[in-house]
Amino acid sequence: MQLIGEQFSGASALLGNDISVMPEFPAEIRAPAGTTYGVSGYQIQFSSYDIHTPGDRLNALLVMNAAALKVNLPDLIDGGIIIANSDGFEAGNLKLAGYESNPLEDGSLEDYTVHQIPITKVTTTAVEEFGLKGKEAARCKNFYALGVVMWLYNRNLDPILRFIESKFAKNETLRKANERALKAGWYYGETAELFKYNYSVPKAKIPPGTYRNLSGNHALALGLITASHKSGKPLFYAGYPITPASDILHELAKHKNFDVRTFQAEDEIAAVTSCIGSAYGGGLAVTGTSGPGLALKTEAINLAVMTELPIVVIDVQRGGPSTGLPTKTEQTDLLQAMYSRNGESPVPIIAAKSPGDCFQAAFEACRIAMQHMTPVILLTDAYLATGAEPWRIPDVSSIEEIPIHHPQSSDGDFRPYARDENLVRPWALPGTPGLQHRVGGLEKQDGTGAVSYDPDNHHRMIEIREEKINKIAQFIEPAEVVGSEGGGELLLVSWGSTFGSTFAAVNRLREQNYDVSLLHLRWLNPLPRNLGEILKKFKKILVPELNRGQLTQILRARYLVDAQTFSRVSGRPFMIEKIEEQVKEVLRDKELVA
Repeated sequence: MQLIGEQFSGASALLGNDISVMPEFPAEIRAPAGTTYGVSGYQIQFSSYDIHTPGDRLNALLVMNAAALKVNLPDLIDGGIIIANSDGFEAGNLKLAGYESNPLEDGSLEDYTVHQIPITKVTTTAVEEFGLKGKEAARCKNFYALGVVMWLYNRNLDPILRFIESKFAKNETLRKANERALKAGWYYGETAELFKYNYSVPKAKIPPGTYRNLSGNHALALGLITASHKSGKPLFYAGYPITPASDILHELAKHKNFDVRTFQAEDEIAAVTSCIGSAYGGGLAVTGTSGPGLALKTEAINLAVMTELPIVVIDVQRGGPSTGLPTKTEQTDLLQAMYSRNGESPVPIIAAKSPGDCFQAAFEACRIAMQHMTPVILLTDAYLATGAEPWRIPDVSSIEEIPIHHPQSSDGDFRPYARDENLVRPWALPGTPGLQHRVGGLEKQDGTGAVSYDPDNHHRMIEIREEKINKIAQFIEPAEVVGSEGGGELLLVSWGSTFGSTFAAVNRLREQNYDVSLLHLRWLNPLPRNLGEILKKFKKILVPELNRGQLTQILRARYLVDAQTFSRVSGRPFMIEKIEEQVKEVLRDKELVA
């Protein structure tokens, strides 16, 4: 099903549609086939206008067995299309899915437009001449199903045929069989007369340029490489395999030609401490993980705070606690990123808002880390990591340089903890004559960097490290409001991946004349310097979060505003309609409607 989704979304992108996708797959490597927890799915929205989410309720649903129907039917709109592989609804399939009767026959789907196709059988027949039998022939059924869907939405088969030719270049039999299955599905849609209509979605009106379909993890990798080149620093990436962050390591390992060094460490602690070593030696050092791994990296991040060395820690958030839902999405690591270290240990935190935005977020995280000599935490999540959208390839010459200065040799008066106007200490490279200095986790004496147990010095150093992070607010964009900049009835505050659904909901609500505005937070520490002023202009503040209100707690404590949480922790992104419903509940007094 992932293959069908990837190929359909790619074909749609080539036609000029705007797209947004959300793969869903089980945590188990070999999840039991036919069970509800073994269902793999791929949701895609494609359109002729600008979109920001993989969609709300489903308009059409393709299911290969009863379990897939059981899991996904609640998301299908009334009257929606169901294309069902009737061969996947035999007695054994129904039992595994928990059905007492066959939903294709018992009338329970009468509110939907159902098309039953024995996909497994007709595929086996279509590829019979190539000598494929049994399971080998049945594996072609995904391309048959894809052919049906390509006909339903009037997509051209050429991109899929090129993929098949490349995928099976070394096995002519499989290439011909899968080509036959794809075309057979298309011809079935055209000739079977089961479908009253097929649909055409024209090109989207998007800014001109060269685009590619890009996932969040891939965008992160490209952003890191770009930061490496714009700073003139070799990129060192260390990681321990963990879902859903592992693809960053996989992608970067392909690009040694760009002076990228990758290291698969034996554990999370080794990954982050090797980054501290790389940063000490003058490299751009990055490590990636998910929530459980961030917990293990905490002590070493604290060491980077004390030594004031630039590392970037990427946290691709997933469902928790513990192992939790490793292939599902959440935003439940914000407070961990903000406060989990012992002592007063502030670090900058940035969050990407879309798969494509992961590129710019990675670039910014590296820039702040190196120019301000601090560890930076970059938050994404499973939805952004595995989701994809068209990404406009930037003009490399238009991307800002990241100037880095290293002090040169000294006659012996080098002060490793001397500060510039932004309280940033010098990044001295080992081996530079006269720049010998002490590093480690013990408190440093202001200026000299010698070990110090003086109480007043410790208090001063705590204040300096905190103020250094606060000063970063001068180097990030101020907050902007979509809607009523001068204030109003209700302000929605989004962060991370909640942007897409919240932005779409606000646009819909404003079209209905609701006095609703949106403020999206990219930097979560420090917060934008004008945020407090904006929050106080609105009567009500609502924060949609895929957690139990973590950003809400921060806003309430810092700005003393009555921010309210709209919480959802289900392992899936917000549906647009759910945000709309919550806003209307908050504004249930008709006087609050403009």
